[in-house]
Amino acid sequence: MKRWLLSFLSLVLIVGVLSACGSNGSSSSGSKDSSSSKSSDTLAAAKKKGVLVVGSSNDAPFAFIDQKTKKFTGIDAEIIKEVARRLGIPKVEMKQTKFENLLLELNNKNIDLVTDAMYINPQREKIAKFTTVWYTEGEAFIIPKKSSIKSANDLKNKVIGAQKGTAFYDFANKMKKEGKIKQVNVFGSQSDLLLAANTGKIDALVTDGAVAAYSLKQDPSLNLKILDPYTPQAAGMIGAAARKSDTKLVNAINKQINNLKENGFIKKVLKKYGMPDNYFVPVQD
Repeated sequence: MKRWLLSFLSLVLIVGVLSACGSNGSSSSGSKDSSSSKSSDTLAAAKKKGVLVVGSSNDAPFAFIDQKTKKFTGIDAEIIKEVARRLGIPKVEMKQTKFENLLLELNNKNIDLVTDAMYINPQREKIAKFTTVWYTEGEAFIIPKKSSIKSANDLKNKVIGAQKGTAFYDFANKMKKEGKIKQVNVFGSQSDLLLAANTGKIDALVTDGAVAAYSLKQDPSLNLKILDPYTPQAAGMIGAAARKSDTKLVNAINKQINNLKENGFIKKVLKKYGMPDNYFVPVQD
């Protein structure tokens, strides 16, 4: 799902945590063992354990636990599970984490990889190493079915909701500064956003186009629709995030991602979840 610059505070926290880990490394034999363990090759460790632990905010349709099957599923989930299988890792386990804390959890070594429709951008690349692009996507506005909003121009005096930690929250704030919307209300989850729009607490919400389409398809009782016509302004490239030191893991994943693009697997996954053809990104030179 997804997504935007971590706050400066998050960056400070990451640096602080990493510094603390370094300073404790020689305090005792026990902490030395822990430090040695954490510096091991993530790819090799995952192969040995037979499990790759990925972080997600339990975000449909990207990477979530299906309530009916209890299985890890979604666009990113299906891609990383196939990649892991090809790398000789039989199981992918999802650890649920708030979206804004995913990179913090990654650098604290509580997860091996972030796979949750995360936008690749320069700010994030300062603290994480991204894979090659998996696919692209952009934002959409969801409005009540009987809304007077007919185009983006009608948002000028409206209250817009957005999810904290996503690219679309930042995008909404940019629109506010430019005078294109009246106010931005922040929410902690997609479900809270939809509820607020459905009950009239906000005039519209901005989120991933993929999330918008999937959410409305899954719950037809919602008195909401996607604003159309609308051309996305904040389209971004999606990839998985690894630790800066995990070059072997990223290279191995990239090789398999290219294979999955060439054999049509990724295009089929995108189509399965209702994504348009222009979300597919071919192998890059």
